[in-house]
Amino acid sequence: MKRTVMGLLLSLVMMFVSACGQQSAENGGGSGQADDGKVYTLKVGTALSESDPIYQGLEAFRKAVEEKTNGKVEIEIYGSGSLGDDKDILEQAKVGANVAVLVDSGRLAEMVPQMGIMTAPYIVDNFDEARKVVTSDLFKGWEEQLAKDHGLRVLSFNWYQGERHLLTNKPVLKPEDLEGVRLRTPGAPIWLETIKAMGANPTGMAWSEVYVALQQGIIDGAEAQHPATYGAKLYEVIKHISKTRHFQLLTGIVASDKWMAELPEEYQKIVLEEAFKAGDDASRKTEELLGEFEQKLADQGVEIHEVDVNLFKERTNVVYEKFEGYTELRDQINQLLGK
Repeated sequence: MKRTVMGLLLSLVMMFVSACGQQSAENGGGSGQADDGKVYTLKVGTALSESDPIYQGLEAFRKAVEEKTNGKVEIEIYGSGSLGDDKDILEQAKVGANVAVLVDSGRLAEMVPQMGIMTAPYIVDNFDEARKVVTSDLFKGWEEQLAKDHGLRVLSFNWYQGERHLLTNKPVLKPEDLEGVRLRTPGAPIWLETIKAMGANPTGMAWSEVYVALQQGIIDGAEAQHPATYGAKLYEVIKHISKTRHFQLLTGIVASDKWMAELPEEYQKIVLEEAFKAGDDASRKTEELLGEFEQKLADQGVEIHEVDVNLFKERTNVVYEKFEGYTELRDQINQLLGK
């Protein structure tokens, strides 16, 4: 009798444990469950300042994630490059550190070459076109490769920072005006080749160093989007902005694939959904404010020049020939966009 009762109790316990395990698997994931009591922290670095609508979008992302996870996933935002260089942050993320960075695809092209096409000159004309590409199966395949081969997870790649222009201390109205000009650009190969094709001497340099480099005459100019130019107060050290629109700057939040995998699945879903939503909201806000930022720069004494974009576009066609497969990729993207 005792053996029968003990056997029955043991069976009931096994059934209870099994049911709990099945429910846990359905509701959680990763290395822990959503109610495991742990607090997960992600440090996000950006070169942008607090006045930039993209930085403000990162803050909205932080608040939404913390609210929807009841404070179990904390996002810390580090602006103005205070968390370190983009490349250094990516290296830390590769090995599982709880860090992420808002970065352009030119930097990621060092690992997945095809991704660099999104920072190729004049590849898209606006945010809507860029967004269509980065939400396509083509781009998703590159994201999967980045995670599989390099341990980096794209949380969302829909953070539009605006069209980039030339910032100089002399008027630049045509490519020939760039002869001999030392122009700062991010150090990724696609950026360097583009500036070289436009006619300037490209200089790779961290964004945080640009103000002093211009002030001291180490470089003669730079290229950037209006919100970043204003946020870094470059109007104090440049006199002219030529609206070449050579890049439509789209960036993404890239974190450690290992760190993300350790989150309960419920939290992973929240992080990915809120990153995309905040990216869209911040990008639309950026679009709305570009004219306002341009006026602010003009009010500070910067002379704004409209230029014949086709002259610069023709000069940069050669860039696609310098990177294997980029001419074909451009054709694929044009087909995707119906061009």
